[in-house]
Amino acid sequence: MKNTFFSIFILLIFGGSESFAQCDAKNKVLADGSLMYYFDPAVFYTAKSKSLKINIVTDKENYFVALQPMPFPEKKVGKEITDDLIIHLADNNAYKLTHYDTQYIKNDSVMQVLYLIDKKDLKAFSKFEAVVASINMKGTEFMRDYNFKLHKDEIVNQLACFLKEEEK
Repeated sequence: MKNTFFSIFILLIFGGSESFAQCDAKNKVLADGSLMYYFDPAVFYTAKSKSLKINIVTDKENYFVALQPMPFPEKKVGKEITDDLIIHLADNNAYKLTHYDTQYIKNDSVMQVLYLIDKKDLKAFSKFEAVVASINMKGTEFMRDYNFKLHKDEIVNQLACFLKEEEK
């Protein structure tokens, strides 16, 4: 009886803290006064020559995929990245996300590119994990494909947190 109680106690602690930490969204006020909510970026792909971090950003009306590619081009060239992003999900479909903004943050040591998720595709992004992303990285090697290896379900998890919060 004592072991059963202890086992349940441990499960509640670890299970509860993981699900709580999973939905720990942050927010920041932008220069125009709008409030944006986001999660820390998760590593989707990493290799010696390149890596990619992704997270979801929202203003509670629109949802964006934020990419942080490494290496990234210098600011002058990076601002020319205006092509749309193609993401292939586990449902074997490709989704086109519209380029929204290219930013250099943290004293220009991080480049972040925002892509708008079409409202009609939101359901698919909240159900199926990401498999591949294709982005035109002008000034580097043009089309760059990232076959996701890590945290493929992070977009699903982050969207679930935001959408669950909206339902309340």
